[in-house]
Amino acid sequence: MKIDFDLDNARKADDADPLAGFRERFFIPKRTNDADVTYLCGNSLGLQPKTVGTLIREELDLWAEMAVKAHFHSSRPWVSYQELLAPALAHLVGCNPNEVVAMNTLTVNLHLMMASFYRPSRERWKILIEDPAFPSDRYAVESQIRLHGFDPDEALIEIKPRPGESTIRMEDLERQIASDGSMIALILMPGINYYTGQRFDIEQIVRLGREAGCVVGFDLAHAVGNVPMSLHDWNADFAVWCSYKYLNGGPGAIAGCFVHDRHGQRTDLPRLAGWWGNKQSTRFAMDRRFDPSSGAEGWQVSNAPILSLAPVLASLRIFEEVGLTALRVKSERLTSYFTQLVSERLGNRVDILTPTQPEQRGCQLSLRVRGTRAEQQRAFDALQARDVICDWREPDVIRAAPVPLYNRYEDIYEFVAVVEQALTLEK
Repeated sequence: MKIDFDLDNARKADDADPLAGFRERFFIPKRTNDADVTYLCGNSLGLQPKTVGTLIREELDLWAEMAVKAHFHSSRPWVSYQELLAPALAHLVGCNPNEVVAMNTLTVNLHLMMASFYRPSRERWKILIEDPAFPSDRYAVESQIRLHGFDPDEALIEIKPRPGESTIRMEDLERQIASDGSMIALILMPGINYYTGQRFDIEQIVRLGREAGCVVGFDLAHAVGNVPMSLHDWNADFAVWCSYKYLNGGPGAIAGCFVHDRHGQRTDLPRLAGWWGNKQSTRFAMDRRFDPSSGAEGWQVSNAPILSLAPVLASLRIFEEVGLTALRVKSERLTSYFTQLVSERLGNRVDILTPTQPEQRGCQLSLRVRGTRAEQQRAFDALQARDVICDWREPDVIRAAPVPLYNRYEDIYEFVAVVEQALTLEK
């Protein structure tokens, strides 16, 4: 059914939204007239929860008042601070709390995981990733291949969309694994592709990989806090993610890591060890022998950066209050509304690269304006000039994400109206 393109109708939908009040929990950047900007860039950097400052100030006060004693005797002891985040992270990725840990940054965690789980041999030495993969993932994978003495030109397999298509077909991925699985040591895929917004079937990929004898890991940067997952039941070996996008942890926020229970107690896995991965009960014995914690915490290297953990804790408390199930319901409604408006109002000039089926996407839409680079740039510049904040990804994609925690139907209406006006003026 065609949608009535009307601002009042968008505002009525916002008035009826049971989660509308959560928008007030975040700082929204302002226009020069003090009105809220239209922020559709949570896929790149989430907005700041209003409780972040309070939590950071509390830790600063504890540092000032207690100094080193705050490690063990504060209201949130620093020595175990990361444990405060584990239950909420476990809910978001679908696992047990001991299978997750907040630590480091995404690419650092990816290297730590590959140190343990990429164990190439003469028979199995290849890594399968998607194309386009996020550059940092590709750099990390290539460097790990070289570190083990192999040539990325021979060891790296990239599964691509078919010519003329924007997303990867599951049957093509299945065919690739069936063909090369005996040579693949590691399958590393995203939960959601950063460029197209395509959501991958993690459960199916794990099943295919394990049947072929491969280790299977995931980069969940664009999936965590965006779509429901069940990593434990799906039997993924490991996963990593950042926390500054949908988890609203702030620029360069502490990242996260999942290691399945079946690996959490293994002593045969090599790891790049550090003292914070040592059991807390023996950590301060200062023994020369590494005694790893069970679960994902055993992969920690250094003590937790408290001032970076506090913003993520503030955001996770909001997720725990609202629940990912309710957020996903709203997300599907917002993104379906977005998809339909783009198709109806802009369909003769704008292509949607993201899959149209809700189960194959999160809340991000990747859009390509037809025409020259100058025409594409004018559309994006018009959005920026009107304080409609989204982002551009080379070579030619506008990404916009209506995040259910704080975005509105009105935001989507304005995005479409601005692009429509810009494209009309071009004619």
